[in-house]
Amino acid sequence: MNKRILVVEDDVAIGNLIKMTLTTQHYEFDIVRDGTSAVQKALSMKPDVIILDLGLPDMDGVDFIHKVRSWSQTPIIVVSARSEEYDKINALDAGADDYVTKPFSVEELLARIRVALRRTAIEHDSDSTQSVFVNGNLEIHYLANTVFVHGEEVHLTPIEYKLLVVLSKHIGKVLTHNFLLKEIWQNVLPTDVPSLRVFMATLRKKIEENPSTPKYIQTHVRVGYRMLRISEDE
Repeated sequence: MNKRILVVEDDVAIGNLIKMTLTTQHYEFDIVRDGTSAVQKALSMKPDVIILDLGLPDMDGVDFIHKVRSWSQTPIIVVSARSEEYDKINALDAGADDYVTKPFSVEELLARIRVALRRTAIEHDSDSTQSVFVNGNLEIHYLANTVFVHGEEVHLTPIEYKLLVVLSKHIGKVLTHNFLLKEIWQNVLPTDVPSLRVFMATLRKKIEENPSTPKYIQTHVRVGYRMLRISEDE
């Protein structure tokens, strides 16, 4: 069964570009041009992925994200001309999974869609209480609170371990600094971001073969981090 994609875009030219792109990949899709119609379509269509422009004529895209997140965890990829860090962080904190800035390449958009679909498939195939997470040469044994790389146990501090677990449970999704800080420390301030960067650096030294070019944890500058899914042939 072809994957269904809901496109929420009021710019006709951009909508046509996305339409042609999805057609070539044989995705099923619907395009709507306002937030109210998009909410109704999301309820009836139950899409596998939502592609969302933030600048809608009747509501802000972030409000749409909040509405959808009240009943669904469908991956939402924001495609917007808003390039300020605040806009990216605001959308991701609201529950968006990814953020692509206009103008964009169709290859990039398709890659982001594939990432979102893979993450959903992994979540559906795995029980929420799975005891072992495997990604490439990285293993996390949740029940034992242990981590292995290339079969060798890696000793992490409690905070490093928490950070790795949060990233693993949201693999493929961009997690903002604010989200990570709340997950790890609960009560946080923006000034705590440097501490997060320090723990991320020490974590990478322990799990990455080359911390300067990490393959497991990707940095989104001034926004946050994402754990990448490593393919079997890697």
